[in-house]
Amino acid sequence: MFCEFCNGQKITKKTKKQHWFKGQLYIIENVDALICNECGERYYHATVLDKIDKMINNKHDVKAYMNVEVIDFFPFINKNSQIGAYVNV
Repeated sequence: MFCEFCNGQKITKKTKKQHWFKGQLYIIENVDALICNECGERYYHATVLDKIDKMINNKHDVKAYMNVEVIDFFPFINKNSQIGAYVNV
């Protein structure tokens, strides 16, 4: 199987997945994924994503809690016009 973006080889690995569900961010560990060994793009099977949604929606054990910063990138682009040249805004 080859990556859709760089044509690199995809390999099966366990990974961490950032997963949004009902407006809340979850970090799910040990998720099966195909990962490109060239660019790192991750591919998750739809059944895996459905299982994650069901797990979150039901009672589940929580390994840890963490705080996450939310930062707006747009003001940064305006202040640094050289970066804006590479980003379609």
